[in-house]
Amino acid sequence: MARFIVRRFLSLIPTLFIIITLSFIIIRVAPGGPFSSEKNIPEAIMNNILKKYHMDEPFLQQYLRYMGDVLHGDLGPSYRYVDHDVNFLISHALPVSMLLGTISMLVAVILGILVGIVSSLRQNSWVDYTAMSVAVIGISIPLFVIGPVIMWFFAMRLQWLPTSGWIDSRRGWVTIIMPVITLSFTYFAYIARLSRASILEVLRSDYIRTARAKGLKQSTVVVKHVLKGALLPVVSYLGPAFAGILTGSVVVEQVFLVPGVGRIFIQAALNRDYTLIMGEVIVYSLILVVLNFAVDIIYGFLDPRISYK
Repeated sequence: MARFIVRRFLSLIPTLFIIITLSFIIIRVAPGGPFSSEKNIPEAIMNNILKKYHMDEPFLQQYLRYMGDVLHGDLGPSYRYVDHDVNFLISHALPVSMLLGTISMLVAVILGILVGIVSSLRQNSWVDYTAMSVAVIGISIPLFVIGPVIMWFFAMRLQWLPTSGWIDSRRGWVTIIMPVITLSFTYFAYIARLSRASILEVLRSDYIRTARAKGLKQSTVVVKHVLKGALLPVVSYLGPAFAGILTGSVVVEQVFLVPGVGRIFIQAALNRDYTLIMGEVIVYSLILVVLNFAVDIIYGFLDPRISYK
């Protein structure tokens, strides 16, 4: 197991290297630039700007310089937010996105597994049909539709919740309710369907019939015997799901004006702020590969049939 963990951890390095390299190339070869504007900038001034940010150097030299800075933990200056560098912008916005994403993921996992358990134990009942219908709606409707609908109903029609803001505003933690509902809805739907299908498969297993034949209570069978095997697909899904819930927060943060990474990512894309875009790509990629690494390790502890050699 220890050898597998070390090998798996070392494999993260070339993965991140490839992601950073491809992202750097794609951004640089795309038309336009961070200093392109409708106004004509004098050539002398443009040359000074490019020299200041080392953009007048050959492509390979720019790449090597950037990789060297990244290895030292420096994501570079922002071309648009001149008062702050990329490290500062991401370090202040990332905790907001992480808090929103973590709470949304917890809500999706807890409600999704509970709904999956109830639906599987009451298969083909009205409870099962209702829960799976809601799950289908959650999978089918995109976040940019769910968010405004929830805002219209709870904030504008019922006036129970504020339309936008964050927990550091006057309204406090109430502001997080609608973003969490919006962001968790799709992932709740996937987890509910996934856990239901997996639980139904496990319930038909021989060892579950044996456990019931021994006279064990239904709750004991479900908690001690069914869930451990049935949650394996859910655990596999959680790694990319958590990364996806962070990237999905881009839309939610725009709709509800949450001051997270998603908002500055959109601004960086519109402004062609190369270093800020690259910084966010690196952060998102790092979160994704680390979570997938953690899922692989947890998977081994949950399923004793897996052998790491």
